[in-house]
Amino acid sequence: METILITGANGQIGTELTLALLKRGHRVIATDVSSPREQLTEFEILDVQDDLRLKSILLRNDVTQIYHLAAILSARGEQHPSLAWQINVNGSLKILEAAHDLHVKRVFIPSSIAVFGDTTPKINTPQYTSVEPATMYGVTKVAGELLGSYFWQKKGLDVRSLRYPGLISYKTKPGGGTTDYAIEIFYAAKQTGHYTCFLNHDTRLPMMYMPDALRATLDLMDAPREELTVSTSYNLAAFSFTPAELAQAIQKYIPSFTIEYKPDFRENIARSWSESIDDSAARTDWKWQPAYDLDAMVSDMLQYI
Repeated sequence: METILITGANGQIGTELTLALLKRGHRVIATDVSSPREQLTEFEILDVQDDLRLKSILLRNDVTQIYHLAAILSARGEQHPSLAWQINVNGSLKILEAAHDLHVKRVFIPSSIAVFGDTTPKINTPQYTSVEPATMYGVTKVAGELLGSYFWQKKGLDVRSLRYPGLISYKTKPGGGTTDYAIEIFYAAKQTGHYTCFLNHDTRLPMMYMPDALRATLDLMDAPREELTVSTSYNLAAFSFTPAELAQAIQKYIPSFTIEYKPDFRENIARSWSESIDDSAARTDWKWQPAYDLDAMVSDMLQYI
């Protein structure tokens, strides 16, 4: 059994990751800047910029692994770039320093397709490619990848990372990301039968259903270190679709559902990202394979929302 600290535990990934780790029999200390609506496990208030409190929690609980999920996401990051840098970069640095100083065994810090930009090949984006993001969120994720690699290469801290595509889940409401339309649309379909999308009808993005994202995360953390060839962050993929294609998939179950398109600033963010991802390194190194395609995800989402 591991003793695991999760930062940003109230968020979309953190809520479900907490449950997944508890089901595996681990002790989980969930942390965030505010108390959860439902307390699933031991909980501590923590601002990741507070390194003294961070170290105190790690020491008191003899933490062996950290899942560092606290972050400002893409859309909010464009509105508050300084805050995004403080939380996403300075916060990650404090996590890594504390983990190294206190001999934490393993750290997970997620990255994102937001590291890609206009100079990146948009179709089957390779593992090793240009990363010149157009958003502050993307900039902070590139910095986070490099920090993790630095602490592994220079200090021997076992840091692991995934470049998540857009993540879709019914258990937690959206938290300020550009791909959040792919969650909002399901609530609108069930509640009003109509959705106004903030992206264009043909904006294609890589996406993934949360059960696959959780399994990928845990499989990566379980993999033997000697089998991992990527020291920054692994590309990860499941399926890609446009808002129009997602709407059509929903209409198979709700024929009366309608959608209209009123793109805002998030359209420019989305257009700077990849349309599909080559994740062959993950499939080779730790045998990654998604379980859900678009239709299976839509069926499941509509069943539970």
